Amino acid sequence: MLIPFFVLTSVPIDVWRRYPYPPSHFTLFPSSPIMTRMTRNWHIAVGRRLPIAERTLVMGILNVTPDSFSDGGEFFSLDKAIAHAEQMIADGADIIDVGGESTRPGGAAIVSAAEELERVLPVIQELAKRFPVPISIDTTKASVARAALDAGAAIVNDISALRFEPELADEVAKSGAGLVLMHSRGTACALHGLDPVADVIQEVSRSLRDSIEIAEQRGVKRESIVIDPGIGFGKSQEQNLELIAKLDQIINAFPDFPLLIGTSRKSFLGRILADENGKPAPVEERLHASLATMTAAILKGAHIVRVHDVRETVETVRVLDAIGFC
Repeated sequence: MLIPFFVLTSVPIDVWRRYPYPPSHFTLFPSSPIMTRMTRNWHIAVGRRLPIAERTLVMGILNVTPDSFSDGGEFFSLDKAIAHAEQMIADGADIIDVGGESTRPGGAAIVSAAEELERVLPVIQELAKRFPVPISIDTTKASVARAALDAGAAIVNDISALRFEPELADEVAKSGAGLVLMHSRGTACALHGLDPVADVIQEVSRSLRDSIEIAEQRGVKRESIVIDPGIGFGKSQEQNLELIAKLDQIINAFPDFPLLIGTSRKSFLGRILADENGKPAPVEERLHASLATMTAAILKGAHIVRVHDVRETVETVRVLDAIGFC
């Protein structure tokens, strides 16, 4: 039996002004984990909120690096970075995630805080002046987070989930910013080549619980935290797929926290799409695989998706949300 369900909430006008479609009419199955999802707001800065569970939010990736796995060097100049962000916003991105240090598989050069700031600060400052869309800084460094928040960022996206620099949480707490805690394993130099753990669901849940505790002890408010299972970071091919298939278990284990997921163009998709000689599909040929995994994650309850291909993702999300899976 299908159960119709409407959600009404207060949403900042600058969010809805950019979207031509209204909140969805949700059709829910009694056994679905989506039944447990509540409409609420993600607190990302003083006086700023993003609606969670009304519809799926799309975070657009802006790498201002020379060596990112998918688009390294493509948006390294300020003009190209701003133009790409503007296009993603026009395509419907809810958040722009700016990163100045690559964490690609196979190893990437370690970047100092000074160099990372040189890459990201001009972009953040310019975006904050031009657009109302929230800016996220993708960093593990407290000093970079502090400067980025001062420059206009509203969210810190930490792939180490405070493992590298727990004091990053202090900067988030002081500013009232949003915080994304992503599960990963290993050091900054070895995030990908680790032996898989025996139980990936248990490992991700345990580690995220520890990171949430650290964040809250340092003053980050619960309503400011989003979790991310860290697809591709310290997991085997099978475990990446298992996490997507069992994402509802993570969501049910953390009912107070929205969940963000990023599968866009990642190497495990290239391996699935390998040719007859076993050569992985190149990153520019992973769009449909990215959309497939993103759709599966949303059907399992994901609230936010982090992507390279914003227009295609927004169109996919709009259809899913119209059906009722948001």
